[in-house]
Amino acid sequence: MSVLDVFRPAPSIDEIQDPELVKKNYKYWRLRTFYAMWAGYAFFYFTRKSFTYAMPVMQAELGLNKFELGYLGSILYITYGSSKFLSGILGDKSNPRYFMSIGLILTGIFNCLFGMSSAFWTLAMFWGLNGVFQGWGWPGCAKLLTQWYSQSERGRWWSLWNTSHNIGGSLIPLLVAACAEYMGWRFSMYVPGIICILAGFFIMNRLRDTPQSLGLPPVERFRNEPFAKAKETSHLSTKAMLLDYVIKNKFIWVLAIAYFLVYIIRTAVNDWSAFYLIEVKQYSLKQAGVCLFWFEWGGLAGSLVAGWASDLLFGGKRNPINVLFTAAILFLIFAFKSFSATSVFIDSVFIFLFGFFIFGPQMLIGMAAAELSHKNATATATGFVGCFAYLGAAVAGGPLGHLTQKYGWDIYLLTLFVCGAIGALILIPLWSVKTNPKETMATS
Repeated sequence: MSVLDVFRPAPSIDEIQDPELVKKNYKYWRLRTFYAMWAGYAFFYFTRKSFTYAMPVMQAELGLNKFELGYLGSILYITYGSSKFLSGILGDKSNPRYFMSIGLILTGIFNCLFGMSSAFWTLAMFWGLNGVFQGWGWPGCAKLLTQWYSQSERGRWWSLWNTSHNIGGSLIPLLVAACAEYMGWRFSMYVPGIICILAGFFIMNRLRDTPQSLGLPPVERFRNEPFAKAKETSHLSTKAMLLDYVIKNKFIWVLAIAYFLVYIIRTAVNDWSAFYLIEVKQYSLKQAGVCLFWFEWGGLAGSLVAGWASDLLFGGKRNPINVLFTAAILFLIFAFKSFSATSVFIDSVFIFLFGFFIFGPQMLIGMAAAELSHKNATATATGFVGCFAYLGAAVAGGPLGHLTQKYGWDIYLLTLFVCGAIGALILIPLWSVKTNPKETMATS
């Protein structure tokens, strides 16, 4: 048995014939799968965002300037985005139980190695490797969310899962700040790293692969969903997954470009708002931190509302919410720029609303990519659009920081406005699209 054999998908076993036992087992495994992947992805944020909140202390201790710090952030976004696509292809052919858990363990190890480093090149190398294995988290979740939860309910389950971003993102600054203040910035990398190594072994114990690997029917048949037979197609070849359902899929390209633009906005608000509030509004670091605390909680609320609304108001169509939420960001940017008074409360409300409307499309564009591709190519499709997303995140790092430093904060806000306007416009043609017609015609 080779090392790579551990990643092979779990084989299907004989299907359980007792309907009551099927129902009981589905209830148990859907809940167990959900809390394990929710917790696992929340912990990925511990090792992804630890550097963001250690930057001020690192700048003082290591003498790094904003340009160097910005490009360390961009290195992670580039390696993570590239890995998200490549690991998406691997993820569709892998067992998420091991793929996701081993990825989390390795991110913990590289966080610890980053904390042991001082030279810029070693910091860049270990942070880049962290980004590579960060890409192992999303494909497993995308596969599990489409294998265990059907389309009519998936918006609600996906939105609940998406709150892992916000809980993980809101806890990590508290953990890193405490470690940096009392033990130094290196421990602000060690502690999240060790936590994630332990969490990796936990989710390895909890997760399993597809329902069929446990003797259960596919979820569409279990829930009497339409097109159930179409969804039970055999495994696709890698070439078919990549070419027929991703590269040649016009829907995926539109979503990828929109994701690129949305992630410029998301990352810019997340990474640069503290600097904006300190330099423009003359807030203290503590006051800026109070405002930014609400970004993730706004995102949590926005994810839940977006998922439920796409299921219950738009019948499983994701793109109406993507268009409406992205358009709302435009009004927010204009209002935020127009409000020049200093008020921590009002600016906290703005940051909350930015989180609310950004995390709706941040979640649903990925879900739309999964549903407009093929069930057996979900990780590949979401990995592909995710690659574009983190290229956008990379643009919001060093390049946007350089642009802002040279031309000022008005150009920063104008850039976000233009990204939001283009994103909303290109998503409008997908308003009524719910599933990939090619898949339905090919398998009906």
